[in-house]
Amino acid sequence: MNRLIGKTAIVTGATAGIGFKTAELLAEQGVDVIITGRRKERLEEIKNDLENRFRINVQTAPFDIQDADACSTFIEALSVDIDILVNNAGLAKGTDPVFAADFEDWDTMIDTNVKGLLYLSRLISAKMKERNSGHIINVGSVAGHESYAGGVVYTATKHAVKAITESTKKDLHGTNVRVSMVSPGLVETEFSEVRFGGDKEKAASVYKGIQPLTALDIAEIILFVANRPAHVNIMDTIIYPVAQSSATMVHRND
Repeated sequence: MNRLIGKTAIVTGATAGIGFKTAELLAEQGVDVIITGRRKERLEEIKNDLENRFRINVQTAPFDIQDADACSTFIEALSVDIDILVNNAGLAKGTDPVFAADFEDWDTMIDTNVKGLLYLSRLISAKMKERNSGHIINVGSVAGHESYAGGVVYTATKHAVKAITESTKKDLHGTNVRVSMVSPGLVETEFSEVRFGGDKEKAASVYKGIQPLTALDIAEIILFVANRPAHVNIMDTIIYPVAQSSATMVHRND
């Protein structure tokens, strides 16, 4: 049953990967989508594509969620109520140990993965609470359940997303607002290219010898979570490819 038709969703980080596929699946279900990201031209391409294929409205919002003022300006300019907020924007930078890592990489991850998610959750949750309806879905990671060497700040940010999700649900206790998280393992997107500073060969090695998850795999889980009956709140889902059994256990075929 499609319970989403006619709703409006914000999807952050929608220019590629999980964000793009989530926006696409929501649009297919009749959801009007507001897509955010830093690449204005790419957002416009997606808008034209989705509006041509599906009978829905698409709005674009090119801004950086690290910027609190830009987040506020974006929300203040909205002319529609938001039924679903998908906090997808996030990234990893580097794999250096704590004693050799780059401060700028740390700032970028914290400002995007934690503060950006918090800014939009703060601004949207107040409106959802007032209406007594809505759904916040945070894209976390298995790194939010298990830390590993070389990921001191990235895993910390994803542990923070888990804590934020749980605390937000408790802050909204007694309302009809739902709060969820989706925690993927190895997904082949632009994620590793960003982590390794654009080194495509090094990024490809992350997925060598396995069949990783795809952006579509995770978008389908997000859609499932969003489409549950109003009395059902899925707090978290952990999704691995079959070849992966933990954040660091990956079986590769030679």
